[in-house]
Amino acid sequence: MLVDSAGLWFRSFYALPDSLTAPDGTPVNSVRGFCDMLAKLITDRRPARLVACLDNDWRPQFRVDALPSYKAHRVAEEDPDAEEVPDALSPQVPVILDVLDAAGVATAEAEGYEADDVIGALAWREDRDPVEVVTGDRDLFQLVRTDPTPVRVIYIGAGLAKAQNYGTAELAEKYALSPERAGDDYADMAVLRGDPSDGLPGVAGIGEKTAAKLITQFGSLEALLAAADSGAPGLTPRVRGKLAEASDYLAAAPSVVRVAHDAPVVIDRPDAMPKSEVDVDRLRELQSTWGLGASIDRLITALEL
Repeated sequence: MLVDSAGLWFRSFYALPDSLTAPDGTPVNSVRGFCDMLAKLITDRRPARLVACLDNDWRPQFRVDALPSYKAHRVAEEDPDAEEVPDALSPQVPVILDVLDAAGVATAEAEGYEADDVIGALAWREDRDPVEVVTGDRDLFQLVRTDPTPVRVIYIGAGLAKAQNYGTAELAEKYALSPERAGDDYADMAVLRGDPSDGLPGVAGIGEKTAAKLITQFGSLEALLAAADSGAPGLTPRVRGKLAEASDYLAAAPSVVRVAHDAPVVIDRPDAMPKSEVDVDRLRELQSTWGLGASIDRLITALEL
């Protein structure tokens, strides 16, 4: 199981009230929600291995160089290198990392890369066990595959209670993609469609359904663009014109949308579950210091099953 850690703590922050505080008044809604979600994932899904994946760089320079608009709207006003994060969330992240460390849960990051790249690299090179990716980020649908080991995405965009389990068949059905290359098709479709939340404009006038139809019709984004350049039949003048107008974007976007399978991932400890190195005393100390209550109880129970 590869967990999009920042996705979980952001989701927890917005799902729970900031009236949940430590004895000193510090909000701990994100910490408590994160612990509860992790405990439920471990209890319900029983992963044989678990890695909490982290952002080393939330806006990598190689993506900004390719497409300057990438996440530009999220840059903090006071620091152009920092992401705009709610004031009440920032102090909670170190506490979450302390909890993961005390729980013995492996964490992974790659210098100069996002958590998406860490997840993608670990999934890409896994040749022993089936992989489950836990995320609320649709971008990671591109990772689904059947061989050499299955990779599925547990999508929690609507919350953990409404998690959706996507493999190649489910992804192909939902977005009308090719089952044989559903993950690759999704990445190509995402380039055409764009994503305003990430500063990706997409191709004007081409929405999700048209993008999926074009990718499955021609087989890949590369083949679609080659057909447009050569004047091959099957493309309307309107679509050909839209692709031509977006040529600069289309040259840059694939390297931004696709995860970096070659990211130099570093894992801080063995990832096997159940954990043999749970520091219960330290978890209890964190529980007391930060007022984490039953959330830590549930996490300890899950880790010791």
